[in-house]
Amino acid sequence: MKIFLCIDDTDNIDSKGTGSIAGEIAALIETKGWGACQSITRHQLLVHPDVPYTSHNSSMCFTADLHSDHLEETIEAAIKVLETESAEGSDPGLCVFVPERLTQHQHQELINYGLKAKREVLTKAEAYHLAETLSIHLSEHGGTGQGVIGALAGVGLRLSGNDGRFKGNHKLNSSEQVVTVKKILEGTTLDVVRTQAGLVLDDGEEVTLGDKLKSVFLNHQSALLVESVEVDGRYKWQPCSGSTLKQY
Repeated sequence: MKIFLCIDDTDNIDSKGTGSIAGEIAALIETKGWGACQSITRHQLLVHPDVPYTSHNSSMCFTADLHSDHLEETIEAAIKVLETESAEGSDPGLCVFVPERLTQHQHQELINYGLKAKREVLTKAEAYHLAETLSIHLSEHGGTGQGVIGALAGVGLRLSGNDGRFKGNHKLNSSEQVVTVKKILEGTTLDVVRTQAGLVLDDGEEVTLGDKLKSVFLNHQSALLVESVEVDGRYKWQPCSGSTLKQY
């Protein structure tokens, strides 16, 4: 069975990040032989004076192909990691979602909630009401428990297939600064190289690489976003800047 697992509000400015804790949960699932986990995405939620958060108000989500008889063990293990690793003063929340148990209409309800959390101040009561209506696991594990809002929203945003930045960087085993799209796709787990406007680059197109290769989640794919820049009267493709990626 496929599951979505999301955590939020586990850290503070000086502590281990929420992404690292999500990575520990994913590693535990695989070490135990309960399933195979996919990459972690970071989902930015509303930053507003009325929204309490400990660092950046973003949640971390990953999907996993899980053996169905290990679902409860996975939830219990995730709770234990949260209770052990979350920083003092944080308000951690956990959401675990099994998409096959809901209809497409219910999926859209969850997606709409995630999108709403990027625009509006939401409450724990709203989060718990939706989770109960959709029979989704949602639990709080310390502090005020406000993290349940972001945990539920992160699942909805990951489900949408069009939100989030992937944790970490892609490693390309090449000393060349200018490489083809084909080489990038063959040497990494990236699915596509494209522009923000949706133009997909052909295999033969060349990209001038920077220090890091970071991807975003668009159209249910891991996408390297590039932009065209003029250098000495010629145009070339290069990865979009970090400030551009923060929009995702």
